Amino acid sequence: MAEFLNNLLPNLMQKPEMLWQSLLETLQMVGVAGSISFVLGLVLGVILIASRPGGVMENRAVYFLVGKVIDLFRSIPFILLVIMLRDFTRSVVGTYIGVRGAIIPLLFGTVPFFARQVETAMAEVSPGLIEAAESMGCTPWDILWRVSLKESIPGIVRGTTITLVSLIGFTAMAGAVGAGGLGNFAISYGGNRNQMDIAYVVVLVVLIMVSLIQSIGSRIAKKTTH
Repeated sequence: MAEFLNNLLPNLMQKPEMLWQSLLETLQMVGVAGSISFVLGLVLGVILIASRPGGVMENRAVYFLVGKVIDLFRSIPFILLVIMLRDFTRSVVGTYIGVRGAIIPLLFGTVPFFARQVETAMAEVSPGLIEAAESMGCTPWDILWRVSLKESIPGIVRGTTITLVSLIGFTAMAGAVGAGGLGNFAISYGGNRNQMDIAYVVVLVVLIMVSLIQSIGSRIAKKTTH
């Protein structure tokens, strides 16, 4: 078996520890950035749905300001966002390279995306449910947390799944500018040194990660749909 792998993947078999280290770095970036993005994106999504015209806490100024900031960062290609935030990232975490240096741009790229996913999911809640809650004397906060959020859980789960898949892609792009992870491993060896067996294995690993996330997300969304 070892001989077969050496013949099939000669370059990778010379540095298997680098593959595992790169995978660990990618998982760290996805785990940390994904967790923080979930919390911040959820909060911003709730603010958008609450303050929008006709919302339970309508505030056009807040909706306009938050919406425009979100759309601004969503419109910037991620690779340019990484470069643009270099100085800011260095001032916050002390470096703009490696896993630690990737977290800040990953947050700026992911939080706005997820916030819109949350807003879309909550906007799909039946207006009749909200009207019924209002007629029962529920406060705006009760309506947001007990009606809108509760009823939109399947949509938020699907949005989380989409966001995590996008986040994996962001980590690969961040690897192109020194963030580490699978993207950096594939570019440094598979691309720059033409060791294509490494690139193929990295693509396979990413496909497996994406498939697992989509499978888990679909199961959770199905179980929470009623």
